Amino acid sequence: MRILLVEDDEMIGSAIVQALNDAAYAVDWVHDGESATGALISKEHDAVLLDLTLPKRDGIDLLRSMRAEKSKAPVIILTARDALADRIAGLDAGADDYLTKPFEISELLARLRAVSRRLGDHHDNAMRCGKLTVNAATHVATYGDTECRLTSREFALMSALVNRPGTVLSRSQLEQKVYPWEGQVESNAIEVLIHGIRKKLGASVIRNIRGVGWLVDKEDNH
Repeated sequence: MRILLVEDDEMIGSAIVQALNDAAYAVDWVHDGESATGALISKEHDAVLLDLTLPKRDGIDLLRSMRAEKSKAPVIILTARDALADRIAGLDAGADDYLTKPFEISELLARLRAVSRRLGDHHDNAMRCGKLTVNAATHVATYGDTECRLTSREFALMSALVNRPGTVLSRSQLEQKVYPWEGQVESNAIEVLIHGIRKKLGASVIRNIRGVGWLVDKEDNH
């Protein structure tokens, strides 16, 4: 899951990036509203974590522009503004959730999992596809009778595939879900991750369409 973090506080931003990376999210961090405007043009992000008090452009103004331009990316506001009027304004502007600072990282991760469930049309933390199940909270995957714990990047890749069952994702599409902008990506990084997942769960868990990309089947036919 690719996240855009819009936060000008260095200490808070660094802590969030570290926690999200540890939880298998690819995070792109911008420090002001103007940079966020440019970042959102690409429409690469699955969700946005948005501070309200930002240099160059206010967070509420940015959020209203997103919704005016028909952006459907879920937005979780992260702010010190805790007045009822501010919460109402944020939600009315199009936010999906509102979290006041200071907050526990564990709560932020839980809210992101809730967003992920809505994006993938899941009712709990278990993402299911045929005989494959991937738990978003524990990163434990089961395929048939085999169970294993995925690494952070293996989980990020599997999440991208399971959330779009039956859809072939190219190498570049998978890289966008697994690695942030500044990440150094080896040319065979996706193949290495897929090899590791297949070694743990079986060769048939991810199917390759030669010259196109990879997918997990909607229904298991193996």
